[in-house]
Amino acid sequence: MKKTTKRIGAVLAGTVFAISTLTFSFSAMAATNVKAQLSPDFTIVVDGVERTFYHASGEEAQPVVYNGITYLPLRAIGELMGKNVNWDQATLTVSLSGTRTSPAVVGTPDTDAVSKTVTAQICEEFTIMVDGVKQNFTDANGNEIDPMLYNGSTYLPLRAIGELMGKTVSWNGSTKTVTLSGGNSTTIVTDADSFGSTTTQPSTSTTTNNSNLISAETAKSKALAHAGLKSGEVTFIQAKLDWDDGRQVYDVEFYTADYMEYDYEIDARTGAVVSFDYDAEHYQAPVTNSGSYIGEAKAKSIAAANVSGAGTNNVVKVEFDFDDGRAVYEVKLIHNSMEYEFEIDANSGKILSRDAESIYD
Repeated sequence: MKKTTKRIGAVLAGTVFAISTLTFSFSAMAATNVKAQLSPDFTIVVDGVERTFYHASGEEAQPVVYNGITYLPLRAIGELMGKNVNWDQATLTVSLSGTRTSPAVVGTPDTDAVSKTVTAQICEEFTIMVDGVKQNFTDANGNEIDPMLYNGSTYLPLRAIGELMGKTVSWNGSTKTVTLSGGNSTTIVTDADSFGSTTTQPSTSTTTNNSNLISAETAKSKALAHAGLKSGEVTFIQAKLDWDDGRQVYDVEFYTADYMEYDYEIDARTGAVVSFDYDAEHYQAPVTNSGSYIGEAKAKSIAAANVSGAGTNNVVKVEFDFDDGRAVYEVKLIHNSMEYEFEIDANSGKILSRDAESIYD
């Protein structure tokens, strides 16, 4: 994963942090300053008990959200795991190990805390060790995620914390509640760190109850209805039951006689369209003629016309580009909690591809 770092040693020089009973400082560390969201309105429930986290100083530590990912303080998680938390200045390493004998920090709840934008640092140089084993963390797409430093404490994303604790992690958007539960080390962590479904995927040792799922044929019908096509107009590639972000879905793929390929995710319980896209796999571009480009305004209009209820005011980005030598407009549109991305031929106005996904997934 490409990383952009800024040298902030001058900013952090002499700053002192506390982890467990140790103090440590960063005098020449490479990190990336980012804008994050302090989120005291989030509720964290661990094994049925609502938890409040504190820094070593006794100050309440609030969840922090950056780039759609929720982070929690590592020191407090070490307490929940019953492990000692130590810092090695020479190697920039945080270690969780042994059996914790000191009591958990007792602090004062911050009743005046409000959601606000804060500055934090993404610290790619930090190493996290648990019982002598180096830990590497990734998001739901397999991209590396580094620890965060905020208000003197090291934070890790929920997905990583769930993996460390061997717990299922889920997110309830209506109550803004994060739940960590179970104790099976084979538990699969759902994508709660990016506000996924409230339904959690069972562990590999659990038998899944599929009795209340829609059939593959029903999933196909839902996809066809959404695409405005009939079964006789397409050739199906697959309608496969799968998991995505803790939710059971059907991956439905089919193509038309003119080689438009469609990919759908259909909720296996409700039949709702979770995401979809289509591509003109074998579309032959006409000769590029800059004098006949449709223009950004027309590209916006074409995209908006293909999203029910949307208008050009819903377009958040339009860019002119070349794709394999073909002039295109790339248009992004947000409407009714869905983000749509279009690639439109700059000469003919033909939609070459269309992707849609919930902004909460």
